[in-house]
Amino acid sequence: MKKIHLLLLRAFIRPFVVTFLIVMFVLLMLFLFKYIDDLIGKGFEWYTILQLMLYASATNVAMALPLSVLLSSIMTYGALGENYELVAIKSAGISLSRALYPMVIVVFFLSVAAFFFSEYMLPVANLKYYSLLYDARKQKASFLISEGIFNNSIPGYSIRVKHKDKDGATLHDLMIYSRASLQDNNMAVTFAKEGVMFRAGDNLIIRLRDGVRYEESAGRNNASDQRQTLQRIRFKERIQKFDLSSFNLQRTNEDEFRGAFQMMNLKQLNGFRDSSNKLVNLGLERNFSLITPYMKYFQFPHKSKTVKKYLPGDLNYIKKQPRDAQLVAMNNALNEAKSVGEQVKLRATRFEELNHEVRRSRVEYEKKFTLSAACIALFLIGAPLGAIIRKGGLGLPVVVSIIFFLIYYIISTIGEKSVKDGDWTPLFGMWMPIGVLTPIGLFLSYKAANDSVLFDIELYKRFFKNLGSIFKRKELPQ
Repeated sequence: MKKIHLLLLRAFIRPFVVTFLIVMFVLLMLFLFKYIDDLIGKGFEWYTILQLMLYASATNVAMALPLSVLLSSIMTYGALGENYELVAIKSAGISLSRALYPMVIVVFFLSVAAFFFSEYMLPVANLKYYSLLYDARKQKASFLISEGIFNNSIPGYSIRVKHKDKDGATLHDLMIYSRASLQDNNMAVTFAKEGVMFRAGDNLIIRLRDGVRYEESAGRNNASDQRQTLQRIRFKERIQKFDLSSFNLQRTNEDEFRGAFQMMNLKQLNGFRDSSNKLVNLGLERNFSLITPYMKYFQFPHKSKTVKKYLPGDLNYIKKQPRDAQLVAMNNALNEAKSVGEQVKLRATRFEELNHEVRRSRVEYEKKFTLSAACIALFLIGAPLGAIIRKGGLGLPVVVSIIFFLIYYIISTIGEKSVKDGDWTPLFGMWMPIGVLTPIGLFLSYKAANDSVLFDIELYKRFFKNLGSIFKRKELPQ
């Protein structure tokens, strides 16, 4: 029995590792395709790109792990069925349910590991990933000088170069227009026949040759002397320095991102939900005390939030009053209703935002548990399904696993959106895909334990052939 368990474990671990790495690679490529325009041409260091890719890979575990469990379980038991190893196991008196025991234990430990990963590691990975991605997307493009146009990427300067050599460092016919001193009504323009640029730390240095500099400035005393001075300086060689520190990656404080729900653990999510509920309850009490003075025709029980409608006297009392008095009463009532509506409207918008935030926090709270449950539910589908279809490799198992994973992903996406919109409760919306897939897995397990030919094409061909023959008999004349 132990040898069979070791055989099953060895047959599962290798496909699981391979499929997990393949899925992570595919998801990482999707990440690069999505943000390639935000990363290219900004002069990032290689380790910055590597860090971003590592953090993105960690955030993709929530999607890669369930798919890998489903695909590897189908491949494992499909290969065992294709090689008649499951038949040998059953002939030895071991049922399929007993043969699933070691795999159930492995998947259970994977589910526990997935929970601890989503609780402790995923919030940190999300914090690092989203903060670094935010800084990378707002980063300026790396400084480049194009020929024949004014380059305004350096703050305070406009640079035009007529021609660049193939080395990219030698420039010809330069014009540098300084915009840094415009606040003092000063202007400076530098012309040079040739220049060589190189970078030193956070500075770009251009060694100019054979040029002239024109600088125009205001007079010494602007009140009594409105004349401007013009200086012309010729030079054989001149060093022009530009500050490129703004092109370096400027990191934002990570504490600014900690308020997002993806960066919180269960304790923090519970704390946010409790504090939000307290704010909602406090707001309801304030609303009650706010609109109470306007309700002159209502009676409020002492220390109660419920409102009982009560109109004393004759209902036709207003109709008996003169028309002018009726108009005054109606105008007063309309003005008070508008005042109540304006005051309550602003507070109602705030309460709706708080309720939306609470629903979003509940979504992230339930995700901590649904990841583990999804691994178990998809394993219950993959293992018996592989034993039924009896096909290993990356052919049919990949197609079947993608179909079931798409079903899981679509249902979970619909449930998450419905919870955030307030249409469904968080418990129902987030656990609905598990509730849909688990009965399917139990049904497939029952069919696999009874050697069902659920996916036998010949069986369905015979069924439809017999069904067609029945209809033909009915069409024959009596």
